[in-house]
Amino acid sequence: MNQRDRTAAAAAAAARARAVSRRHFLRGAAGTCLALPALESLLPAAALAAGPSAAEAAAATTATGAPLRTAFVYFPNGAIQPNWWPEGVGNTFKFNATLEPLEPLRRYVRVLAGLDHALANAGQDGGGDHARANCVFLSGARPFKSATDVRLGVSIDQVLAREVGHLTRFPSLELTCDDTRKASACDSDYACAYQYNISWSSPTTPVPAEGNPRLAFERLFGAGAPGERAEQTRRRQEAQRSVLDFVMEDARAMQRRLGTTDREKLDQYLTGVREVEARIQRAEKFGAGADPAVETPDGVPSDQAEYVTIMFDLLVLAFQTDATRVASFCLAHDGDNRSFSHIGIPEGHHDLSHHQGDPDRIEKVAKIDRWYAEQFARFLNKMESVKDADGRSLLHNSMIVYGSGNSDGNRHTHENLPVVLAGGGGGTLGPSRYVDYQSVPACNLFLSLADRMGVTRLERFGDSTGRLAL
Repeated sequence: MNQRDRTAAAAAAAARARAVSRRHFLRGAAGTCLALPALESLLPAAALAAGPSAAEAAAATTATGAPLRTAFVYFPNGAIQPNWWPEGVGNTFKFNATLEPLEPLRRYVRVLAGLDHALANAGQDGGGDHARANCVFLSGARPFKSATDVRLGVSIDQVLAREVGHLTRFPSLELTCDDTRKASACDSDYACAYQYNISWSSPTTPVPAEGNPRLAFERLFGAGAPGERAEQTRRRQEAQRSVLDFVMEDARAMQRRLGTTDREKLDQYLTGVREVEARIQRAEKFGAGADPAVETPDGVPSDQAEYVTIMFDLLVLAFQTDATRVASFCLAHDGDNRSFSHIGIPEGHHDLSHHQGDPDRIEKVAKIDRWYAEQFARFLNKMESVKDADGRSLLHNSMIVYGSGNSDGNRHTHENLPVVLAGGGGGTLGPSRYVDYQSVPACNLFLSLADRMGVTRLERFGDSTGRLAL
């Protein structure tokens, strides 16, 4: 190679290096661009030298063949204990003030006492009971205290979704009437991800809940007016399908120029996008989804009661149309301090929960507790009014857990949690009753629900010690 050739080769190599250092996306021949994660190999040399800156199982069905559904509904800041727990025991119990709205459907209601989440207690971690209450509730795992290094466990709803999710358009549904946060620190230096998410698909991955009714509805049923949604969904899927096919050749060329660490990172990233594509293909397999004869919600209502009602109604529609069989609904994160002016309480819920024995504050918190129970009762009534495929009610063929990861909001305790199990479980749940399990892990309840959902290989979950007799 002569000097001219060597010079030209060096210039070409430099040009390629500059191109790679500037490349932050994969570009396909059709003009499609796919944004990339940050890759060390794409950073200028000066930046690198500077170092870093700051198993398929059959779906559970009822005896008559209708699908079995499970939902977990979370309310914040515990409950005023004397108003929560019923009087009497067994099936002759009498609802107390907070749960009295459930009386019309008592045949489907079990009040479960003595369920604990010991891993939500302070231990050596100190403060942060609200963050722990929220994230431990469905995971039964101890969160690692950090604002950036998030480590928890898989929540029970996602365990169920892995088992039966392939049989519906959506493996699971996550709803909230709250903000969703995944970054920075919140309660006592716990990551916000802990305090604002009750559903986790892996120890490091919360499943963000949808808090906008319009977006939740359009995800489930498509955009547009009734009668137009199937076509709108088909067009959206067509536009999204196989976007990587346009850029994979460019990706393979790039991988040859990346270092080992960045190749692994790029592979992981592309795998994640492929998983999205797989979800689209799975949705297509089921054909056009149901198109409820209701108008699409406008968005987030300013009225809290209307907001909660709409989200509960969406959950009913999701179960009714078999869009999913597993759901979680966080009414508000633990530590939530919104006011309840619509029921005459202008003070913040969390502030009031630290009542220190003040009768007026206790009465106001009890009123908030009952308001949440009234919204839950309305949801159960709607579930009972909807007929399922087998002629029984949707509520008969469901298991609904309603509870909080905090027991006494004044003292931040996590023993004897306020928990209700509603629904008929397709005939697999025992009669209505009030039972005290005398201090056992709440995860024992989750094992018993998993059995009914057909999760046959789950010997333990979280800190479980056995199964509950339900």
